Amino acid sequence: MPILNERAELHKTIWKIANDLRGSVDGWEFKAYVLGSIFYRFISENICDHFNQRMHELGHTDFSYADMPDDQAQAGMSDAVSTKGFFMLPSQLFQNVVKDCDRDENLNEHLSAIFRSIEASATGTDSEDDLRGLFSDFSVDSAALGSTVIKRNQLLAKVLKTVATMDLGSKYNDTDNDTFGDTYEFLMQMYASEAGKSGGEFFTPQQVSELLARLASWNNPSINKVYDPACGSGSLLLKFAKTVGRKNPHLRYYGQEVNPTTYNLCRINMFLHNVNYDLFDIRLEDTLLKPQHKDFAPFDAIVSNPPYSLKWQGKDNPILINDERYAPAGVLAPKSAADLAFTMHILWHLSEQGTAAIVEFPGVLYRGGDEKKIRQYLVKHNFIDTVIQLPANLFFGVGIATCIIVMKRSAKTDSSVLFIDASRLFAKNGNKNILLPEHQERIVQLFANRRDEQYLARLVKNDDILANDCNLSVSSYVEQEDTREVINISEVNARLQTLIAEGAALNGRIEEIIRNELKTE
Repeated sequence: MPILNERAELHKTIWKIANDLRGSVDGWEFKAYVLGSIFYRFISENICDHFNQRMHELGHTDFSYADMPDDQAQAGMSDAVSTKGFFMLPSQLFQNVVKDCDRDENLNEHLSAIFRSIEASATGTDSEDDLRGLFSDFSVDSAALGSTVIKRNQLLAKVLKTVATMDLGSKYNDTDNDTFGDTYEFLMQMYASEAGKSGGEFFTPQQVSELLARLASWNNPSINKVYDPACGSGSLLLKFAKTVGRKNPHLRYYGQEVNPTTYNLCRINMFLHNVNYDLFDIRLEDTLLKPQHKDFAPFDAIVSNPPYSLKWQGKDNPILINDERYAPAGVLAPKSAADLAFTMHILWHLSEQGTAAIVEFPGVLYRGGDEKKIRQYLVKHNFIDTVIQLPANLFFGVGIATCIIVMKRSAKTDSSVLFIDASRLFAKNGNKNILLPEHQERIVQLFANRRDEQYLARLVKNDDILANDCNLSVSSYVEQEDTREVINISEVNARLQTLIAEGAALNGRIEEIIRNELKTE
């Protein structure tokens, strides 16, 4: 069976297990325990692999860190923290805890102590911020797990033992082996799909993430830093890890997130995809009001799917109009819709030769007022490279068709905007639409060619856009193909005459039958 089919079967099995496990517990709430247990298992096996390799290189081929006494293992703490970012004693390892978890009357307290110890191992080191609060959503005393400690421990034990049986691979240094990370992202996608709108806040569908990564990295072989100012669970950044990151192992990932739960999911996701702590910098804070990565700017590539029509302070905060990110446009994005505030923030962080690919709500393309003034600033200064109309119903909790705006600072070779209509490039997948690889390839091809193509793409001069009320809607520039069936009037009339003649003949036969019946009477 091909690898993709094997992975699909694995994912299907894991989702069934995860659903069966939770029983009456809400799936959105229960995700923290399944995903947290997968992460706990991953870092346990990862730290074992680290020490086992160290000892095997020294000739101790029968060494097993999991079987080592805690007091002897303590000596390896500084090495593990400096290399992996954290440390665990053998007794704290997932594989050792799970052996007797269903008989551990204090399992909840035991797990809580282990998680605190893992985070504490990084205190005062370079990885402290990357480890702090990683297990905060894994609440071992939550009433959602059961009304008593005994019931909670029974469910926790079932989760641990079930995760232990999952075939998630073990080649942590193999960049082609993403079973842990892929499983984690698959489960997040399923939980997001189940949760609807709330799930869409932290997860961008993988095919959209891949498209954004391809657009932002196209024709730029020297990307060293990638940034997402609304990183959610990190799916956009990790598409770079799977593409550009494999060509450049020193690629660094920067992200900011305002939601504590998704902030934790993002950092965990980084670890699970073998992005070491020293290669990522994910911060928890409000991007629009308290940007955390200005000292690391500019960035070679920026990808983002900011929250749609987010309310923010806007004009109510008199300081913001003087903020160097927003000031160039002369106005602020409306208080009711911060979409273009994110756009201006992204532009400020973009390097001269860099590319940004941003998912946008369609209203920002044509609405008037201050949003129009911001668009005018962007178009006049030739920052808008491409606008791509996506199919409807791609995102969780958002049924309408969104778009992608591609921005560049100085890398454009013309004073025009390319408009691409990809609204019909999709396939149905259950109740959602998806971009298949061939759809992504077609969009990237149109983006790279940068020329007119009937019904799909049109290159429009900036001056013409400004004259058209600075409307950036793709439908205003790309002609729509008329897919209605062409009716040939002559053929219709001829067919009608034939039907009339056939009807008349049929009526004649019926009348003849009736006359014959009357004669026989």
